[in-house]
Amino acid sequence: MGDWVGCGPSRPGRARMRSEVADNHPGRRRPPWRFSSTALAGFALLDELGASPAHIVGFSDGGEYALVMAELQPAAVRSIVAWGAMGMLEAPPGMVEALGNVVDNPIPPLQEFSNYLKSAYGEENARAMTRSWAKAFGEIIDGGGDISRKRAGEIACPALLITGEQDFIAPPTAVSELAGAMQKAEFIEAKGATHMVHHDSPDWLAKMIVDWLAKR
Repeated sequence: MGDWVGCGPSRPGRARMRSEVADNHPGRRRPPWRFSSTALAGFALLDELGASPAHIVGFSDGGEYALVMAELQPAAVRSIVAWGAMGMLEAPPGMVEALGNVVDNPIPPLQEFSNYLKSAYGEENARAMTRSWAKAFGEIIDGGGDISRKRAGEIACPALLITGEQDFIAPPTAVSELAGAMQKAEFIEAKGATHMVHHDSPDWLAKMIVDWLAKR
């Protein structure tokens, strides 16, 4: 329900990237396979494009991937902009099931989210995506919920973390705490917005990202 928004080179030229994972030291906790394997695909893409180190911009799980990438291979990530990401997953009782049923039987707080997903992806695709996402969500929570939060202090690149005031997946308090644990992170709360800040406040978000990246 999140995705990659984009990545771009920080400067002309080409820097070869290692294909191995940079945190394979004994005793180091690795992110859930879903995130570490996708991060490796991100490194391969940057290498193919000659775009490393890059500014990584992502929403929801796309933002989680960006954080994992900065932990696994810091030299490949120049900066991060993420919204709707908090470095871990947690949910109140019943929320995982509610997310899995959000297309066909949304609970009242998720009705607008359901409408958006069906409009953006089509009902069949939205159903398959949310059921798969809810399954992965549940598995990560059952495994302790951590994605990158425990190693957040290792993330040294500049980062802008944004979340909606009404985001129930990545609440402002949790995202603010993540920013505080990172070395060079800023936190901004999008007033009145839900998890989908890009849908609720598109012009505000675009300007915020462009202005912030222009200084990096």
